[in-house]
Amino acid sequence: MKQRFKEHIKQDKEEWGLPEEVESIEEMIRLYRAGKISDNEFRRFRLQYGAYGARLNQDFTMMRIKVPAGILFPDQLRRLASLSEAFSIGSVHVSTRQNIQMHWIYLDDVPEVERGLVEVGLTTRESCGNTIRNIVVSPFAGVCKKEPFDVTPYAKAFAKFFLRNTLNQNLPRKFKFNFACCEEHNLSKIADMGLVPITKEENGKIVRGFRVYLGGGLGPASFIAELLEEFTNEDQLLPTAIAVIRLFDRLGDRINMHRNRMRYLVHDMGFNKFKELVLKEREIVNATKSIYMKLDIKDIEKPTKGLISIKPFNASNEYKRWFNTNVVEQKQQGYYLVFISLQMGDISANQLRELARVVEEFSGENAIITTPQQGFVIRWVLGSDLPKLYKQLSSVGLAKPGALSITSAVACVGTTSCNLAITNSHRLGKEIQQRLLEKGLDKDKDLEGVTIHISGCPNSCGQHMIGTLGFYGGASRVNNTLTPTYNMLIGGRIGEDARLGRVITRVPAKRVIDVILKMISIYKSERNDKEKFTQWIDRILEGRGSNIKDVEELRKIIEEEAKIPDADIDADLYLDYGSDNKFTAKTARGECAA
Repeated sequence: MKQRFKEHIKQDKEEWGLPEEVESIEEMIRLYRAGKISDNEFRRFRLQYGAYGARLNQDFTMMRIKVPAGILFPDQLRRLASLSEAFSIGSVHVSTRQNIQMHWIYLDDVPEVERGLVEVGLTTRESCGNTIRNIVVSPFAGVCKKEPFDVTPYAKAFAKFFLRNTLNQNLPRKFKFNFACCEEHNLSKIADMGLVPITKEENGKIVRGFRVYLGGGLGPASFIAELLEEFTNEDQLLPTAIAVIRLFDRLGDRINMHRNRMRYLVHDMGFNKFKELVLKEREIVNATKSIYMKLDIKDIEKPTKGLISIKPFNASNEYKRWFNTNVVEQKQQGYYLVFISLQMGDISANQLRELARVVEEFSGENAIITTPQQGFVIRWVLGSDLPKLYKQLSSVGLAKPGALSITSAVACVGTTSCNLAITNSHRLGKEIQQRLLEKGLDKDKDLEGVTIHISGCPNSCGQHMIGTLGFYGGASRVNNTLTPTYNMLIGGRIGEDARLGRVITRVPAKRVIDVILKMISIYKSERNDKEKFTQWIDRILEGRGSNIKDVEELRKIIEEEAKIPDADIDADLYLDYGSDNKFTAKTARGECAA
C-alpha cells in the first residue's frame, strides 16, 4: 500500500476458517457417496457448511461464503477468482446479506473449494442452516457523517463469539443480526435482531449504547421489528443477544417449517410479552455468565483528515455521471467511498482480480466491502485519486453509473439456481437496470431514494417488501396460458420509519419494465411542486392524491398497462426472461432450513 495512507487506517484481517473442517467435509462426502448416511443427515451437515443443493440437481451445489461485516481483502478476491474459474462458472455473486456465493460446484469438489477459502481466512461455516447467519453491517460504518461511533468492531466481535458457538448450532430456524451505522443507513428493522448505535451523557461522560430492535424479517409473512428499550448499554449488548437466542431456541416452533422464524414467535406471543421474557432472561444471563463471556472489541481511532479533493476541470460527461451517483464523501475530510454497481450481484473472475489491484492501490484500509445492495464499496479513497480510479474501473466494466440510484435494482438469483424460485428475477433485474440506465434515470434528482427490489418467489431473498417498487414472482393464467407474473408492491422503505410495501396488483413478467416507466410517468404528471417520487407514493397510500387519489385508482391504471394480448398475437410475452421454452412453474424442496 502506498505510504500516503496511514498504517492504522488498514482493516485487521481475521481468520474465520479452520483447516480441520475441510477434513470433516471430505469424510462426510465420502460417507454419503458410500451410502452410509442418509440424504437428510447429509443435507443437515452440508447446510451447516454453507452448501445448498443446486436447482433440480443434487450433484451440484451453491457454496455461500460467510463475509462478516462484508470485509474482503485483495488476496481473498484473487482466491475467489481462481476458485470460481476452477470449480464454478467463472464468476461469483454478492448477496443481499453481504455474502459471496459460488454456483454450480460439483459436490465432490466442495472440499477443495473449502480448502482454498480457509487458506485465505474465509469460511462457509454457518452461512446456511439453522444457526446465526452472516453479520450484516452498513457499508458506511466507520465513515458515516451521521454515526455516533463505528459499529464495525462490535459486529466483528459478534461474529467471533457466535461462530461455532454451541449456543446456536441447532436453532428452530436461521437467525439474523443487522448492524446500522445511523438511522438513515439502517436495515435493523428487518432482522431478528437489529442494532443502531446511540450515545448519551452520564456524569459528564459520553456512554455508548444501542437501540435494539427485535422480531423483524421478510418472507411470505413479513414484520417490522420493535424496540426493546430506549438505551441498551454496550456492556449489555452480548447478554441481550444471548437472552434472545436462548428464548428463541426454547420457544421457537420446531415443527411447522413455514412458521419457525423468530418473527412468528414474537408476533404470536405479542411483543410486550416477548420483551418481558427477554429482560428476565437477560438477568439470568448476567447472573450466571462466565468471566470469559465478553466481546473482543478492537476499537481503533481513525484519522479525520486526508488530502483535499480537487475535481478535474476537464472531466468527461461519463466521469461526472459516475461521480454523481457512485461517490460519497466520508466524514474524514478528503476521503471518499466509491460504490461499484454490479449486474444483480454478479462479478467475473477477471473483474475480481482487477478489484484486488484497485484495492491495493486506492483503498487506505486495503479492503473492500460487500453491500446489501449486491455490490461493492471501496472506502478511504483520496479525492485526488478518483479520476485514475474511475479509469481503471471503467477498463474492466466496473464503472457503471447509478449505484445509489433507482437504476441499481436488487434481485435474488431466481430460477438460475434456486429450487424455490418460480420466475427468473435475476434476469429481470438486469433488464431493468439496463433499460433505466439507457433512459438516464440515474440522473433524475426527482427519483432520488427510489429503490426497486425483486424476488423470484414470495420468500423475499430480493427483499421486495422494502422496495419503493417491489415485485415477487409467481405464475398466472393469462388468456388461458400459464404465464410468469409478479405481484407488485409500492411504498416499502428502510430506516427509522421503516415500512413494508403494499401489494397493488399482478403484472406479467414482460410488462414489469413498462409498468415501472408508467409509474414514473404518472408521478411526473401528478406530483406537487418539487415533490419527490417517494413523497408522491406516500400521498397515494394515504389517499391524498390529486387526479389519481388512492391505491385503488392507481391499480386500475397499472392493470390496463399490464394487459397482454393472446399468445398467438405475441408469444414472447408468455415466456420468462432468459428462456425460449414454454413457461412452467416448476419448483423443488427449498433448503432455507436444515
